[in-house]
Amino acid sequence: MKNFQVKLYVLVGLMVAFFSYSLLLYFQDYPESIPANKLAIEGKNIWQEKNCASCHQLYGLGGHLGPDLTNVSSKRHKEYIKSFLKTGTKVMPNFNLSDSEIKALLAFFEYIDKTGSSDPKSFELNVDGTITQINQNKEK
Repeated sequence: MKNFQVKLYVLVGLMVAFFSYSLLLYFQDYPESIPANKLAIEGKNIWQEKNCASCHQLYGLGGHLGPDLTNVSSKRHKEYIKSFLKTGTKVMPNFNLSDSEIKALLAFFEYIDKTGSSDPKSFELNVDGTITQINQNKEK
């Protein structure tokens, strides 16, 4: 009986610690170092609505069917990106995006490009499970 009580106390203690830490992380404020403009936020919403992360990655996180798009706006011309968004490819479906949606996605890609690099070697894992970019200087 005593052994059971010890296990129960340990379990309850671990649960309290877990939920306390979860609440701390949930309510802690993480300000953006580079705030997004309204158009970029609209592009982010379209990115999420169309579930682009199921095939594409940002910062190395996401699907593996399509390329990582973290720094696509500095690597490719706007018209090149626009043509993919407008027509799709054999693998990427045509989402029939309007011109305003394409403009918002381009703004989102430009914003993401300014925030860092997708090279996993440039990130450091923090104790709390988040990541921090070691080198902010992107190679172009």
